[in-house]
Amino acid sequence: MATRIVIAGISTRAAAESAAKAGFDVTAIDAFADLDQHPSVRAMAIPRPFRAGAAARAAQTVGAQAAVYLSNFENHPDAVDVLTAGRALWGNAPDVLRRVRDPACLARALRDRGIQTAEVQVRLEPDLEPDLEEVRLKPDLEQVRLKPDSTGRDWLVKPIASGGGHSIRRWTHGEAIPAGCYLQELISGTPGSMVIVAGARQVVLLGVTRQLIGDAAFGATGYHYCGSILVSRGAPDSIVTGARAAARAVVEAFDLAGVNGVDFVVHQGSIYVIEVNPRWTASVELAERAYGLSAFASHAAACARGALPDFDLTQTVRRGDAVGKAIVFARNDVTVGDTQKWIGDDSIRDVPHPGELIHAGRPVCTVFATGSNDEDCYAALAKRAGRVYSELAAGTPSARRK
Repeated sequence: MATRIVIAGISTRAAAESAAKAGFDVTAIDAFADLDQHPSVRAMAIPRPFRAGAAARAAQTVGAQAAVYLSNFENHPDAVDVLTAGRALWGNAPDVLRRVRDPACLARALRDRGIQTAEVQVRLEPDLEPDLEEVRLKPDLEQVRLKPDSTGRDWLVKPIASGGGHSIRRWTHGEAIPAGCYLQELISGTPGSMVIVAGARQVVLLGVTRQLIGDAAFGATGYHYCGSILVSRGAPDSIVTGARAAARAVVEAFDLAGVNGVDFVVHQGSIYVIEVNPRWTASVELAERAYGLSAFASHAAACARGALPDFDLTQTVRRGDAVGKAIVFARNDVTVGDTQKWIGDDSIRDVPHPGELIHAGRPVCTVFATGSNDEDCYAALAKRAGRVYSELAAGTPSARRK
């Protein structure tokens, strides 16, 4: 009998499909219940805006032997406790989340292991100020005072409970750090991410991507994440080598479990780690598409047994084309037409329901493309997104003409 699992997060389609293809009995709880969920997946949608606590409570009505969380549970460790009550957790424990999502704790752990990372300055809450020694002894509360910066460096204001680049902005020198936020040094360069699978303090690198951020071609603005392109042949070996070293350091410091993501910036040929996403990420399915991996099978094996796949990304990258995905955001409020016509088109996923109202700035769907290199792949993604916008404007989404 197949193992029964429940997967909960803002968008579950990719992880649920990977789990179903790997032979698991899947119930998925998210904000969309997309039209193209795998046919064997039982999909449950909860009211928007998505709340991890509400999803966790809904999951308690599902009979399952194991639970997996996706975005944005990493910011809500208490909801993870509710989600996993009475069943196995396939993912990182709440105490791990509290430490790895503490920006000062992460930065210190990486620097101690020789990994370059952006400087951070974290608002010290008033009730912690009288006893700084106690703060230093608790990694999940590790904070630093805001210090005057005379170097002329630029900083970003970022929510501690971050996700998808939302609410990130440039910091104006001299302004107070807003409650619930911190400052992170702005590192110039190319944003990227890595997909890793970890178990028993060992790690395997499954993919390295270039991230698409705030790109108008996909209706995104500011620092919003809107897609990824998997590195292809011709990529510098130093990037994969640097990613592997950073992955080892993160797993050694925090004992991560299963599939995780690490965001970074490539600055002057070197990787600077920015953030850890301690759960399944948007880039995972690119590695599945490009390399024929079963990411969910790897996730389950790593979490349940500490077993890792026999996979060498260095050799695989040298053979592959560029594979990319982009999230298409609504540029205006739009009511979609007959999206059934998108079903079966492998270049478009996360299909909304016919007649669904999508507000400006919210995701419509995800598009996919390949290319002989990053530039060709990006151009194909932009072209596919352009067709989506044309179809939305006409009110008649249609499948890709072969």
